[in-house]
Amino acid sequence: MEPHEAVDAIAADLRDHQITGDRHGLFTASRDIELLCALAGRLAGDAEYLHNHDSAGGPATPSAENLSRTAAHVGRAIAHYAQALAPLVSLAQPRSQAMLQKQLDAIDLHSRLRVHLDDAGRALAEARVCLRPRRSTTPAANATVPVPTPTARRRS
Repeated sequence: MEPHEAVDAIAADLRDHQITGDRHGLFTASRDIELLCALAGRLAGDAEYLHNHDSAGGPATPSAENLSRTAAHVGRAIAHYAQALAPLVSLAQPRSQAMLQKQLDAIDLHSRLRVHLDDAGRALAEARVCLRPRRSTTPAANATVPVPTPTARRRS
């Protein structure tokens, strides 16, 4: 699987398994962190291999630098998921407070959870941008194709 396919697959998996504010969401977040850690490890390993073997690959292969940047963005996503654990743990615990206070606390916890999950999603989107195919540096590949200009109509 190519790096961009791996990032896309994990991003799709994260979208398909929404995190809820209960014990199931806590399990899902832990699972997501595990997937993201495996992805970051793979990206870092691929970057190290490309760097040490001076293997540039083809134009569609990401460079070691781009793989490293991608791993850094995935690391940011991991950090946001880890920060989301605190509100998730609080939401998953049964509360003995008055009903109104419980609801007010839950609003704040859900808000904090959403912020971290949204930030993690943005970090993954930035990771995907780093893996866009490189453009060729040959002059022929970068040459512009002349665009035909419309000719003026003759009046009859």
